[in-house]
Amino acid sequence: MKKIIYSLAALALLFTATSCNSNDDDGQQEIKIPGITFDGDVECCSADEAVQIYQFLQTVKIIPELTTVVDGQYTVSVYNSTGTLHTGYNDLYFIANKVASGNYIKEFSVSGISPIMLMTKMNMKHSTPISGGVKSFNSGFTAVKHGWISFVMPTSESGYWTIGYDANVLGHKGSLAATEINVEALPAGQEWIKSFKSGDNTYYLSLVNPTNFVTGSNDIQAYVSVKSPVAADPYELASDEFVIDIDPRMPDMGNHTSPDNSALKRSTDGSYRGTINLTMTGLWRIHLTVKDLQGNIVAGGDNLKDGFSSLFWDVTL
Repeated sequence: MKKIIYSLAALALLFTATSCNSNDDDGQQEIKIPGITFDGDVECCSADEAVQIYQFLQTVKIIPELTTVVDGQYTVSVYNSTGTLHTGYNDLYFIANKVASGNYIKEFSVSGISPIMLMTKMNMKHSTPISGGVKSFNSGFTAVKHGWISFVMPTSESGYWTIGYDANVLGHKGSLAATEINVEALPAGQEWIKSFKSGDNTYYLSLVNPTNFVTGSNDIQAYVSVKSPVAADPYELASDEFVIDIDPRMPDMGNHTSPDNSALKRSTDGSYRGTINLTMTGLWRIHLTVKDLQGNIVAGGDNLKDGFSSLFWDVTL
């Protein structure tokens, strides 16, 4: 399976990036950014921050249909690693520009992200899991905002997706009206989002960027979202806390497992994190057992004939 390197790690490397002026003592050349006319504009980023953003943009691609213009003065654009969207977890990076100069804007916010699947054949609609908000990476790099959407199904003859969102750039408010987008199906045999029921609720388990996995030990991250009472409202992160045991197996290799895996537990950012050890390339079925904090099995305790949980993600390394 072709591996895609996502941009969170790349962005971390850019926190220390700075611009170089031709008058510096070390004789380095000035970095010029195409389309940017930074001239000390107080509305915009500093020159150093502009370089950071420009370098980050070399690692991602725009999703053209998600760009919007705010009050005729600013644009807000959305990027990810491929410029496309697929079933399961998708990173979204938001960047604002001043129309007149192209300069990047640091002070802006995005809210109200509203993905909707319109099921044309069934005359109904529903939403999907989204991030708890759109946030800057840290206090030193605020001009790129990050959020995510995890699509429960692809675009098909049965229905299509739209996305809208609200933006506030330096007090100027605007929005992207519901816009049709294409959500691609994952390659055959891949499953990166799964659901389970507990009580009256339906929960979704979204595996974060499994294409980043390598042979050996990996950090594994996921989100647990809960379906909204109104199906067309976005599915927010679940307030209930769980522990998710993982049991990676290779179904094409006699269901052998691997050592040194650790359960997914909720961290301060709301995601669930653990460790998974993938000892060789090929298809891995990551069996999941969801427990409450008292150790009671909530989901995944049912067994198939092979004795493994029927709740799983499929990932090809």
